[in-house]
Amino acid sequence: MNHGNKVNKLGRKKAHRSALLSNLASQLITHKRIVTTLAKAKALRTYIEPLITKTKKNENKETIMNQHRVVFSHLQDKAAVKELFTVIGPKVIARPGGYTRILKLGIRPGDNAEKAMIELVDFNEIYGKAAEKAAEPAKKTRRGRSTKKAAETTEETTTTEAATETPAE
Repeated sequence: MNHGNKVNKLGRKKAHRSALLSNLASQLITHKRIVTTLAKAKALRTYIEPLITKTKKNENKETIMNQHRVVFSHLQDKAAVKELFTVIGPKVIARPGGYTRILKLGIRPGDNAEKAMIELVDFNEIYGKAAEKAAEPAKKTRRGRSTKKAAETTEETTTTEAATETPAE
């Protein structure tokens, strides 16, 4: 029976699995998105989200250094830890969780494995907040907006009249 086991073993021993997740996590931090199998992406999400959460706790210098040590013990990559604390941490400080997104990509032709892309949510320009605002079209209705349009036109005329009546010095 396999009750109470939430760890996906990925067909590997403990040391091999932890090395795999460490390498995947450092590559995700470095490149902001990676393509892997769906099972590895789901396992990586549970591995990396607590590490990203540790970058947000900035009470004092001793706590920050301890968090650096804890994250480095998981990642074993100095450049990835620096990237995590200097670039990713400040960008996700307002997000309460859910730092990664998994997108399914279909199957791999060689062995029929499900591929997936895992990415950091705040580093995708396509799904970002700025793109949502720019892509949102103006809402059109068939109802008349005569009162609103009339108010806008009166404001425009008063501003143009005031600009023309002001003497230039």
